[in-house]
Amino acid sequence: MFPPKAIDDVRILPRPSLAATRRLPGWLQALRASPRARGIVSDVGALLLAVLDVWLVIPEDAPAYSIWLSAVAVAAMVMRRHVPFLAVLVTVPGFMTGWSQLAAMIALGSLAKKHRLLSWRMVVGSILVFLCGYVRWPLSEFVALSWQEHALNVIWAVIIAGMPVAIGLLISARQELSARIRELASSREREKKLLAETIRAAERARLAREMHDVVSHQVTLIAMQAGALQVSTGENTEQAARTIRELSTRTLEELRNLVGVLRSGDEAEQGQPGLDELDDLVRNFRSDQVPVALDVETEPSRLPRSVSHAVYRTVQEALTNVRKHAAGSRASVRVRTQQDTLVVEVRNGRANARKPVLPSGGHGLIGLKERAGLLGGTFSAGPTAEGGFRVSATYPLAG
Repeated sequence: MFPPKAIDDVRILPRPSLAATRRLPGWLQALRASPRARGIVSDVGALLLAVLDVWLVIPEDAPAYSIWLSAVAVAAMVMRRHVPFLAVLVTVPGFMTGWSQLAAMIALGSLAKKHRLLSWRMVVGSILVFLCGYVRWPLSEFVALSWQEHALNVIWAVIIAGMPVAIGLLISARQELSARIRELASSREREKKLLAETIRAAERARLAREMHDVVSHQVTLIAMQAGALQVSTGENTEQAARTIRELSTRTLEELRNLVGVLRSGDEAEQGQPGLDELDDLVRNFRSDQVPVALDVETEPSRLPRSVSHAVYRTVQEALTNVRKHAAGSRASVRVRTQQDTLVVEVRNGRANARKPVLPSGGHGLIGLKERAGLLGGTFSAGPTAEGGFRVSATYPLAG
């Protein structure tokens, strides 16, 4: 058996190169490409060998019946590929009473290529060819043989019957192995395509999550500030314009960071915000008149970077939804550790202010669920009994 790593090192032997194929004559190239042509050539070759075998050994005073039976046996070569057992039966009389030994051996080899060794056709065909090689015609001469000659005849008959069976089984095994190698190569190609499609789908999902997390939050705040700017005057107008400028600049910076990550091929979490920047995130929402209570009961340095980034995105998306759909309500953010699991929970109450609701496709919550699943955690979101909304996610810290 191969060691586990050796399986990946197996390579399918390539077909001859195009240059090597071009060096072959045209008729050989056509023969290689056509199974039907190869079969016809093999039939003609078997027929010629059988004719030559009979012609070289037949005596001049041979009985007419033995000549005819040998001729029938030779003619059976044309059907050996399609009905090999019938071909064996047809060649046996010519082998027994005539001189068509090679025809019977070729027919038996063709039978071995198509049937299992212990199938009844193989057993019957092998016994018939063996008996033809052992028994001598006429029978009166066979009976008069000494025991030494009988022993030699047995050995000779075993060779006559065993050699074509062995060759036929070898060819059959080689053909089966070649078919399995082709099937394996095809399977490997399908696996490669599926793997590539899976990787592309995962990359598309990751890019969609990151783009949503980066753009949706900041653009939502920009839209809210722009709405406030429409009804503001004096100092409030200047403050709203300053906030819009800061949010736009921050959005561009995060987009540049994201594009840089995608171009460099580094891990998505590198250079992305984490738990240590949660205070700044909450401060931005508070400045936008979203009252948020923050309670963090774990040290950011204890968290893996991927988990820290996921916590930040979870809180960001949840508070963005509060700003979109529950204007005027109070929100609470709690991050705590339970054994080897980090728990993030964001709650908000019923909306207290009438403000226009921004459009939402629900992609943010889907992205949070996918992100939690990729890290081996869980995610849930839904309304509370008080009329608010709750978002909760867990992330394993071990393993």
